[in-house]
Amino acid sequence: MRTKYSFRALLAAALLLLAGPALAEGEVLPYPFKADPDNIASVQRGARNFMNYCSGCHSMRNLRYNRIGSDLGISDELLKAKLMFTTDKVSDHIVSAMPEEAKAWFGKQPPDLTVETRYRGADWVYNYLLTFYVDPKRPLGTNNLVLPNASMPDVLWELQGLQVLKEGGGDEHAEGGHDEHEGPQFELATKGTMSPDEYRDFVADTTNFMVYAAEPGRAMRISVGIKVILFLLLFTVLAYLTKREFWKDVH
Repeated sequence: MRTKYSFRALLAAALLLLAGPALAEGEVLPYPFKADPDNIASVQRGARNFMNYCSGCHSMRNLRYNRIGSDLGISDELLKAKLMFTTDKVSDHIVSAMPEEAKAWFGKQPPDLTVETRYRGADWVYNYLLTFYVDPKRPLGTNNLVLPNASMPDVLWELQGLQVLKEGGGDEHAEGGHDEHEGPQFELATKGTMSPDEYRDFVADTTNFMVYAAEPGRAMRISVGIKVILFLLLFTVLAYLTKREFWKDVH
């Protein structure tokens, strides 16, 4: 009987795992995006963006400043001058300066973003940062298409500008750069300091950095994996040739 219930529990868990991606596919992600964490220049710019615009509220407690410097070729002096605002020790983890009162301000403490792209996906983060829009019904005056009723304000509005959500599709293209023929579109009500293309590049760089931060050892893992596979292929050939040599006189 216990074995029967254990099997049912495992089956239920498997079905839940299969259902997860299906639920995620139903989310509104109007902008296609493919992360490129191997683009070091983009990840460097993303580190600058994150530290200047995100780290005031959001931590990356599983990542150290000197790991960023080592992986991205950034000196300790440049780290301290451009990327470190809450500590002067490059060996420290990335911890925001957000006080505990933030929970009362926003309804909850801003989440740690170390593995956000692993949890939600890089395309989700990219779309989230692109789809804030004006909503007078919300306490902070803005809402988000990807995460409706988000507690986070549109902190990047000065760069992107304020945009209005337009329902419907058709051939009409929004000034904000939405190129889809169906689904929600946006129209800039107030221009930002960046053009739509510049802002999309800004968000892409920031997302690439977050993808890197979620798995700093990714590049090394892939490099080692390729070498191991090549070694195994070579070893297989040598083992086969050795086997033939030993058994060639056996009938």
